[in-house]
Amino acid sequence: MTLNEKDYLNLDRKDIIQLPMVEEVTIRVCCGTGCLANGSELVLREFHRLIQKAEDPLKVTVMADSTGCHGFCEHGPIVTIHPYNIFYQKVHKKDVEEIFEKTIRERKLVRRLLYTDPNTKEISMTSEEIPFYSKQTRKVLSLSGKVDPESIDSYISFGGYSALAKALFMDKKEVIEEVARSGLRGRGGGGFPTGEKWRSCSEAEDTERYVIANGDEGDPGAFMDRSLMEGDPHSIIEGMIIGGYAIGASRGFIYVRAEYPLAVKHLDHAIKEAQARGFLGKNILGGNFSFELETYRGGGAFVCGESTALMASIEGKIGEPRVKYIRSTRKGLWGKPTVLNNVETWANIPHIILQGATPFRMSGTEQSPGTKIFSLVGKIKNSGLVEVPMGIPLREIIYGIGGGTLSNRPFKAVQTGGPSGGCIPGTMLDLKVDFDSLTEVGSMMGSGGLIVMDDRTCMVDIARYFVDFLVEESCGKCTPCREGLMEMQNILHRLTTSRAAKGDVKKLREISECLPHTALCGLGKTAANPVISTLRYFPEEYMEHEEDNFCRAGVCTGMFSLTINPSRCVGCHACFRECPEAAIKGNPGQPHEISNNECILCGTCLKTCKFDAIVIGRRRQDDD
Repeated sequence: MTLNEKDYLNLDRKDIIQLPMVEEVTIRVCCGTGCLANGSELVLREFHRLIQKAEDPLKVTVMADSTGCHGFCEHGPIVTIHPYNIFYQKVHKKDVEEIFEKTIRERKLVRRLLYTDPNTKEISMTSEEIPFYSKQTRKVLSLSGKVDPESIDSYISFGGYSALAKALFMDKKEVIEEVARSGLRGRGGGGFPTGEKWRSCSEAEDTERYVIANGDEGDPGAFMDRSLMEGDPHSIIEGMIIGGYAIGASRGFIYVRAEYPLAVKHLDHAIKEAQARGFLGKNILGGNFSFELETYRGGGAFVCGESTALMASIEGKIGEPRVKYIRSTRKGLWGKPTVLNNVETWANIPHIILQGATPFRMSGTEQSPGTKIFSLVGKIKNSGLVEVPMGIPLREIIYGIGGGTLSNRPFKAVQTGGPSGGCIPGTMLDLKVDFDSLTEVGSMMGSGGLIVMDDRTCMVDIARYFVDFLVEESCGKCTPCREGLMEMQNILHRLTTSRAAKGDVKKLREISECLPHTALCGLGKTAANPVISTLRYFPEEYMEHEEDNFCRAGVCTGMFSLTINPSRCVGCHACFRECPEAAIKGNPGQPHEISNNECILCGTCLKTCKFDAIVIGRRRQDDD
């Protein structure tokens, strides 16, 4: 009888079940940034304390390891116990002793720490039974949550550096051709064919070459690269060594945001371990190939995510982009041929070399092979890190994996690609998520952020948010970006604060359509995408803001009115307690009312009411 059989659990009749005896138990505690913020380090320390103080024989060898992000951030801290593959969620220090006594000593499950599906009420013992995981295809993330990011032995035990050993016995051109046959496209957003980029660099006349990993993840709501660098740093390093060998480079850099201290710590430690084991440095694995690698901390400028600005930053210059008359594969870092790929792209390389191009192409689509990692955030039930095949429908990600919107409100839009991407409306839920499909509808893949929005989201305000961000982050080198974005910001602020002038929407459209054709760098050319896409799919909201001084989502303060529908109000008193101005009147158990004289239209009641009793309406003229 296997542990995965549902009838083995029988959890409806028992709180705990008997597990078989094993010789060794490994406890893995997620110590990714999200779980650390919720106290997972205290959980790990408590496990270590209990293991060390155990005086009576446990009859089994017990180890407690830290791991990177498991992905299910909404339910952290996460603890898994192997070989049983038990998945405990929302574990805190106070739960550790119970786990140790019940699961480790008595070989029984602690039911209350298992995952319960909010819709079906089914209880899952393993992660494979949870829809959030079972509907993913975890390849690049296959070791995240399993490998100890601070142990090279842990990485090697899972087959780490086998791909490097294989690559060093291959001809350099053969390595490049294998990557080209895989169809791997850059995971940083541009989607440029990786093999083509490598081939171009390897054919450059200058023999001094560099490889760079772009870990300068600056998109709001994105944390894919951070989690990968924190949780599986050796996969990135191994990919870069293989890339360096293939193009003939002897030195590489991993460019990491300074705001990612844990990623920097784990990468630096992994580089030292790889050097000590002979995977980095002179004559790698006893051969003729030598390669050095180091991390470089970025200064936090969003524009340094652009390739030429990033290279200027490493050179010690101001992080500003340059015109790409000559590609970086011919003249990049310090004027030398350079291959720059996103960290996720590099982490794909060991899988392609070890397994071959054909298995890689079995996932995804013809034009967008493989898988993609996304950070699923916003008004979604199961926020976290997901890896899915290219070409998967948005519906499957948002509802199949994400569990749908919070409070089951109507799905309105999803923003993809960060500030350079666009907003895709709910009518396109069956859109396939790949490079070309997203571009066709006015968005882009970007680094992989997915921000889910429901009907309580104002699309004009969303455009304002991203333009505010881009104005703050613009390097200011070119006039269209510097001046155009600022004028767009002024218009959007007028539209969302009851100060719109006639013709503002028309002017906003004209500027946003001009920017893609005139800005200097890729970031500037795509900066207007959030505005263009929301104007395209939600034009009525813009006109309501300009002409009627009305925000249908109830977001833009002072641009709506609030009333309570007495037929839906149950008198739960929640809005009464939360209202900062005591503008809500009524007794418990009876329908409430909102006093227009005292209401400041902050929207707190909208967020508080669970019965959809708050009605958003247009303001009367005498309210002004």
